[in-house]
Amino acid sequence: MTVGLEEAARQEGCQLKIKLAVDSDADAIGILKTNFPTARTEISLVESMFVGGVGTPPTDAEQALSESVGSLDILMGGPPCQGHSDLNNHTRRADPKNQLYLLMARAAEVLRPQVVVIENVPTVRLDKSGVVRATSEALTATGYVVAGEVLDLARLGVPQRRRRFVLIASRLPAINPAHVLMTLSNSMPDHSPRTVAWAIRDLLREPSETIYNTSSQTNEKNRRRIRRLFNDGLYDLPNRYRPECHRDGDHSYVSMYGRLRWNEPAQTITTGFGSMGQGRYVHPQRRRTLTPHEAARLQTFPDWFDFGGNPSRSVLSKVIGNAVPPLLMVEVGKILIPQLRAAREAHVKHVRAARRVLQVKEA
Repeated sequence: MTVGLEEAARQEGCQLKIKLAVDSDADAIGILKTNFPTARTEISLVESMFVGGVGTPPTDAEQALSESVGSLDILMGGPPCQGHSDLNNHTRRADPKNQLYLLMARAAEVLRPQVVVIENVPTVRLDKSGVVRATSEALTATGYVVAGEVLDLARLGVPQRRRRFVLIASRLPAINPAHVLMTLSNSMPDHSPRTVAWAIRDLLREPSETIYNTSSQTNEKNRRRIRRLFNDGLYDLPNRYRPECHRDGDHSYVSMYGRLRWNEPAQTITTGFGSMGQGRYVHPQRRRTLTPHEAARLQTFPDWFDFGGNPSRSVLSKVIGNAVPPLLMVEVGKILIPQLRAAREAHVKHVRAARRVLQVKEA
């Protein structure tokens, strides 16, 4: 999200200042710091920083945090989505981590940003505790206008079949969250979605000299499955070649063990992009799964983004697979930043006019 917002700021002739970035994952914070060295970062549980109850006055610690951060234009976050995912058969809809979504409202109460942006999977709306409704109500009570919408990120240029629920809240009359989301929903009306070929075909020539440009090792059973896909010209693996748990004719996991098509978008990139058993992640032309570089491209990370000097495969899978595609915040930022800048300029003019009136009265 930070990469995307920074690009939007660059396109609008602005400079992004990251006043605080919080994550419990030291690897993720380290990679962010590598790319944004002036950012203030904290390796911490976000719930340890915003400890007060929603709707209550800030605690002393929260007040100190607010004062250290100062004025803030945009607060954005991607709370953990695994507890809302249809692929989660253990704590789906009732994962304690789902309440981290509500902490975005508490952070907004404490930090008072002009705009809040929250990204998650569409099924977050089905959480058993009603966390989206509770968050919206808390933001509204704080003075924000709130709207949420499921966006098809392929319409924004992301070369994946990826739908996400985006909630936007604004304290500025000039920024109407519903209008922002409607504008995003109507993006790219005149051309077809971007494809796998658009994102990664040029990487066929990339030398396989680092973990970033090599695929995961595949066991013998999966190597046979990959050979079957290519030898028979298939993109979906027949049930008889799948593991027993995936042979049920009524299963909905057709993409598992499948091969990507050059002329279509990829499926949603997750942390499992290196395993054919976790999705349609076999390369269209090579007898292997995706490399981290290919997955990052499909996530719309620019090639200049630095994932660290020598990251492990597990770190790359986690950071790339858990990321929000940067292009989402590019498009959101291109709408929000001009309006935030106009509101700031109007405020400056108002303050200057008030000072002139004050000077006349004093004279």
